[in-house]
Amino acid sequence: MDTGSGIRINKYIASCGVCSRRDADKLIEEGKVTLNGKPASPGDRVMPGDSVKVGKKLLTEKEERTVLAYYKPVGVTCTERDSHADVTLKDVLRYKERVTYAGRLDKDSEGLLLLTDDGDLIQTMMKGENGHEKEYIVKISKPVTKEFVEKMSGGLYLKDLNKTTRPCKVERVTKDSFSIILTQGLNRQIRRMCETLDVKVLSLKRVRVLTVTLGKLKPGEYRKLSNAEVEELRAATEK
Repeated sequence: MDTGSGIRINKYIASCGVCSRRDADKLIEEGKVTLNGKPASPGDRVMPGDSVKVGKKLLTEKEERTVLAYYKPVGVTCTERDSHADVTLKDVLRYKERVTYAGRLDKDSEGLLLLTDDGDLIQTMMKGENGHEKEYIVKISKPVTKEFVEKMSGGLYLKDLNKTTRPCKVERVTKDSFSIILTQGLNRQIRRMCETLDVKVLSLKRVRVLTVTLGKLKPGEYRKLSNAEVEELRAATEK
């Protein structure tokens, strides 16, 4: 902790592995956070020796962060709160500590999902303007032609979102599959891009997020990133 001016209370809560800064702000607004026994305000700063509680739980900063690489299977919804989802991440992933995803995958997609208790890392990775790379392998209902690759990589106007996608790197893998590297995260972006070109996505797998790859993980498996991998990931998010 910064021993001079302290740190903002939402950042402190995130650093304790409770939730992201955004969710911490909501907890503060809802009156669920106290600082030295008094209701906390969004602009409060936490100094060494201060007592911060969420509900009745006294928070303490964690020294070591956990980052997991998880292979999300098709059919699993990335949520902790959706009562309408058939199978949620919480149902299938059992881990000793609370971890939250940084960059979701839709129910019909599979592949690499990063999960962590580091609220700052989540906050940084979720900012679309940072241009963090995510790589996918996509199988489609029609042959991958040169024209298709050029249109996908050049940027497409998505009418229902009223947005044009950023130029991206697209390469043919097989006659009906391609790889794509995105630097933005519009809702169901790849599927919408393909629909714009009258192509149906048959399967979609995320194989890389920044410096972390899916590797040999199988659906439902996870591994904990080493300290060196975490530092490499953190450095990549700050570029």
